[in-house]
Amino acid sequence: MRRPWLIILGFLALIVLWILTSYNGLITAKAGVDSAWAQVQTTYQRRFDLVPNLVSTVKGAAKFEQSTLLQVTQARTQWQRAGSDRGAQIAAAQGFEGALSRLLVTVEGYPQLQATQAFRDLMTQLEGTENRISVARRDYNDAVQSYNVRVLRAPTVFVARLFGFIPEKFFQSTTGSENAPSVNFVQ
Repeated sequence: MRRPWLIILGFLALIVLWILTSYNGLITAKAGVDSAWAQVQTTYQRRFDLVPNLVSTVKGAAKFEQSTLLQVTQARTQWQRAGSDRGAQIAAAQGFEGALSRLLVTVEGYPQLQATQAFRDLMTQLEGTENRISVARRDYNDAVQSYNVRVLRAPTVFVARLFGFIPEKFFQSTTGSENAPSVNFVQ
């Protein structure tokens, strides 16, 4: 008589164990996504802190386009206002990338500026920062992929839905970013 109850109890224990294991795996994967995103934010913050120094150097050594400076400043402000909204942060980062590419195209027209040590040092720092951003984005997308697979794969999808885990969005490049900016100097 006790045997059917033990089987049912054992089966229920296995289900509870599976739910707990799935939940803990989802929590770990979500923490990985959040950690990877924090790295993206950190590298963007480094960029937003570094570029105004580059702009100051450029302004000091060349006639500088006011509109480009304004776009860089606005993009930095947009980043700071984005708070913890990933979508707003991504939009701000993409706006900043456009302004930054225009800044670099402008700078190329001033060979005397490129010869200054301060400028070269800042460009080296900026290049390193851009590489860090690229790595952080890749790591974030890897974490999102791992998390999304876990959230969407059966049978864990049932636990994910039960506890409100939803797929995360990948970091994607902006439309037109596959085209290099054109360099056209009119002197």
